[in-house]
Amino acid sequence: MHAVSISTRNNGGVSTSRPEVVAHRGSSHLEPEHTLAANLRAIDDGAYALECDVRLTSDGTLVCVHDRRIDRTSHGSGSVSGRDIDELSEHDYSYRFWHDFEEPGNPERTQLLTLERLLTTALEKNPDIRFAIETKHPVRYGGYVERELADVLARFSLDRPGRDGVPPVRMMSFSWLAVRRMQRLAPHVPTVFLMDRIWWPYRDGSLPTGVAAAGPSIDVVRRHPNYVQRVHSAGGRVHVWTVDEKDDLELCREQGVDVVMSNRPGRLLQWLDD
Repeated sequence: MHAVSISTRNNGGVSTSRPEVVAHRGSSHLEPEHTLAANLRAIDDGAYALECDVRLTSDGTLVCVHDRRIDRTSHGSGSVSGRDIDELSEHDYSYRFWHDFEEPGNPERTQLLTLERLLTTALEKNPDIRFAIETKHPVRYGGYVERELADVLARFSLDRPGRDGVPPVRMMSFSWLAVRRMQRLAPHVPTVFLMDRIWWPYRDGSLPTGVAAAGPSIDVVRRHPNYVQRVHSAGGRVHVWTVDEKDDLELCREQGVDVVMSNRPGRLLQWLDD
């Protein structure tokens, strides 16, 4: 399964493209973010790839959690890095999700998700699914996060091109140091430099050495309407977050964005098919 950017023209004659749709923390509009349920729903929704954030626990386990602390997404409190996997697993990670569930105690919705479990279960469900993995910084354990990530990817044989020659994993970070570490540890894994602003040296569309793609927010794309074209002209790709609204998707299509990350991948795919 290899999605390509397909150019078309809409009724107004404007050139558009069909980007890859990546599930941001799973189908996190419909299921609790970063849970197994959210990711399995994203596969059912037809997402091209699953996006997750990873953090390292005190005993060295990579878990799928966005925030430094678990207060927002569980009924517990405290930092991820200050607790081991057993302590973190005691909490309900669907606790603050507002939907009413038919199965409120379903462990796929409530349990903390480790990166290894995500990879194992997702690949069993769809061997062609891809992953976009973000390492969070600054963190207590610094470069150990990328080291552990590289080790996990190697154990799953995801640190090399897949059967179709396309690497199944992309590593992403707002930290250029983290991106550079990953390039050394897993040179075949493409990297995405995330940004909530365009740093002055890269306003011409260039990217740090070895980086495959820029990862601007949708707000950055709106503020800098020529940025996507500049990155493409410099040979890079553009992965935009977080695209949940139809007008944002249309903007990305008009500008030829390669990848959109969304909390609502199923809805975006429906809009693309309309």
